[in-house]
Amino acid sequence: MELPRVAVWLLSFLLIDSGRTEPASESWGYVDVREGAHMFWWLYNGSGGNFKELPLVMWLQGGPGGSSCGFGNFEEIGPLDRDLKPRNTTWVKAASVLFVDNPVGTGYSYTDNNGFAKDVATVAEDMMVLLKNFFSSKAEFQAISKGEIKCSFAGVALGDSWISPMDSVRTWGPYLYSTSLLDDNGLSEVRKAAKAVEEAITQGDFLKATQLWSTAESVVEENTNGVNFYNILTPASEERVSSVAGHGYLALLVRRHVKPLHRQSLSELMNGPIRKKLKVIPQNVTWGGQSEAVFSYMAGDFMKPVVDIVDELLAAGINVTVYNGQLDLIVDTIGQELWVKKLKWTGLPSFNNLRWTPLDDPAAPGQTGAFYKTYQNFAFYWILKAGHMIPSDQGNMALKMLTMVTRQE
Repeated sequence: MELPRVAVWLLSFLLIDSGRTEPASESWGYVDVREGAHMFWWLYNGSGGNFKELPLVMWLQGGPGGSSCGFGNFEEIGPLDRDLKPRNTTWVKAASVLFVDNPVGTGYSYTDNNGFAKDVATVAEDMMVLLKNFFSSKAEFQAISKGEIKCSFAGVALGDSWISPMDSVRTWGPYLYSTSLLDDNGLSEVRKAAKAVEEAITQGDFLKATQLWSTAESVVEENTNGVNFYNILTPASEERVSSVAGHGYLALLVRRHVKPLHRQSLSELMNGPIRKKLKVIPQNVTWGGQSEAVFSYMAGDFMKPVVDIVDELLAAGINVTVYNGQLDLIVDTIGQELWVKKLKWTGLPSFNNLRWTPLDDPAAPGQTGAFYKTYQNFAFYWILKAGHMIPSDQGNMALKMLTMVTRQE
């Protein structure tokens, strides 16, 4: 198993154990990962205890094209929220957090010459270059020896992650039907659209599969009166993107899945006060300015499953955690459970035979906030009353999960 093969934009966070001395509270910078390709990172050091005892968590946003340093930081788990007010549920309480704008072109990361990644392999190679440079430049992380990264990758956590696209798409219909968001006719139409996606994947035509995936989303929107793909109980954008004339399928996908991560208030923050604070962003770079291109260049790789990579991680002894929001449609929990059942991991039968354990909601003691199962180096968390962005919807529960995953409770 080679870690660089991991589909890094699908990961919510990586757990990295490393020796350290106490550093400054935050730092940031660029790494040239390829000629003309510049990747931005932002580190917050943990505030909740001895630095030497806290893990390092690397947060990677989805999309592809979503900014970890922007959305993940100020909308989900960073020390400050979008209004620059302290966040009570920040993950910095339990870990040092490294945000990376990845792939190149995301957030503050940029390319001079259209050097966008077109596949998972390039994304992963760029990430390994960044990590090597990051650890080399940070004296507090004793992770580089003779030019090689020597830190311990303690685990990965996959949050509402696009691991098996077809398993997600094929379960949209049943999920929406069971939540009273489709009638019989709608269910039939969504299933038909999903079948077309499946046929393209079976034929190995992944670019066509991405196009048909966009069509399937339009069918869902038309039959649900515009359900929010990221939280079925939260109103979607007032603009129905599926009904906008003159837009190709990639433009529709970008407006559904990249634009929500670049809402105006966040863009104003990142291109205003935060840009001034950082003092390293080139004048010709706009936060989020290349995000649409990031998504478009990955279109031919987007619908490929990566279940085999999860299997490789498990076989290598890496701790793998899957966590999913009950109200997420785009990556619904039913679909996640389907691909988990396809794992070749030898511990799967024993995992399946376990009964799940309820977890109290830290924000409402006595009420169930989640369920979880864990066996050997694999765990699954079912997070209740949360959509795709779990820390935004259930911040206390997400923080509790982090402390459990990192063995702090």
